Amino acid sequence: MRGLFSHASARFGLAILLLLAGATGAVPWIEQGLGLDAQSIDIMAQLAAPSAAHPLGTDEVGRDLLVRLLRGGQVSLAVGLLTALVAALFGTVVGLLAGYLGGMADALLMRLTDGVIALPLLPVLIVLGAVDPAKLGLPADAFQSEWAGLGRIVVIIGLVGWTTVARLVRAATLSVKVQDFVRAAEALGAGPGRIMVSHILPNVAQPVIVATTLSIGNIILLESALSFLGLGVQPPLPSWGNMLSNALDQLYNAPALALWPGALIFLTVLAFNLLGDGLQDALDPRSIGR
Repeated sequence: MRGLFSHASARFGLAILLLLAGATGAVPWIEQGLGLDAQSIDIMAQLAAPSAAHPLGTDEVGRDLLVRLLRGGQVSLAVGLLTALVAALFGTVVGLLAGYLGGMADALLMRLTDGVIALPLLPVLIVLGAVDPAKLGLPADAFQSEWAGLGRIVVIIGLVGWTTVARLVRAATLSVKVQDFVRAAEALGAGPGRIMVSHILPNVAQPVIVATTLSIGNIILLESALSFLGLGVQPPLPSWGNMLSNALDQLYNAPALALWPGALIFLTVLAFNLLGDGLQDALDPRSIGR
């Protein structure tokens, strides 16, 4: 923690993230205090300028822009964090198995990883996002709710976002598994599962934490791109991506509709990258005392 807080850019990124988290978490009280609702439509207040009633103005159908930005922040941050955790979990399992077992298991898992890396990311996500679950034999009603669609985006991006963690964990596992304490555990009769979970995993946590933190910003960008194309989070549930998409028709009349969600995406991605850089330095033993 001392190393992290001594990193100026990491402090800046962490401050931005805490501010965003606090603001999005306080949405119910902000709505109550302003007497607003993110879904409330007021045709008579279309594209209204900022005022005491609407601090950032309104959108093309009269909804308050401030509370929609905060609600969209909840969705975008939730997608980024959940997807990063799913990708980190899957990538860690693949990397541990490949690095510790070696041989054929290592070859198969790494060729699978290389195959996923070789795929063109955005086109693959667009194809997966456009797939109709009903045509795959899945119950269509299960995917009609807003939060089910959100979970679908988490799964889609998580399916292709685990490769960096897998390669990092495999490399770290190859280094750790030849250490004396691992050999001693094997000599005492510990099984592969116990060795991987109790002895190797805690010693490869550093690259997992750093890679996960750095990936959150990229995931938010991917979610925004999918929502911008109409394949991500679906209205009326707001996200910064679909707010940008909805602002296209009003780009010249009301540029603030695109400016605010774009600026928040930029700040969030920047903050996560700065925090990831700070964690990388703080967790690197070679940087201690530097």
